[in-house]
Amino acid sequence: MILLDYRDKRPIYEQVVEKLERLIVSGGLEPLTKMPSVRSLAMELAVNPNTVQRAYAQLEQDGYLYTVSGRGSFVTAESDWRENKQGKLLGEWKELTLQAREAGILEEQLSKELHRIYEEELS
Repeated sequence: MILLDYRDKRPIYEQVVEKLERLIVSGGLEPLTKMPSVRSLAMELAVNPNTVQRAYAQLEQDGYLYTVSGRGSFVTAESDWRENKQGKLLGEWKELTLQAREAGILEEQLSKELHRIYEEELS
């Protein structure tokens, strides 16, 4: 399910978040799927349960999981995490746009660069 890279400089919980997020977005974990318990996933990954708990908490904050008291964690409906991710990205885009303006980058330059990036990704 998840392979961790112990040579990666990022904390283990961030790797767990990234891997689970990819599984959810790709459809490997379908909406409303019950997630493994913190303890069982920690044993499977050979990590501290606190690491998995922190990853689950981050995924819940990001809108990918929700918790039902006494029942466990579940994958949210796709529309929920998609809206959350889009909102987060738009907020980041706004911040970067403000930084670009402060750095003296003109709106036209920013627009051209964005267009170039989109075109690169399509080819």
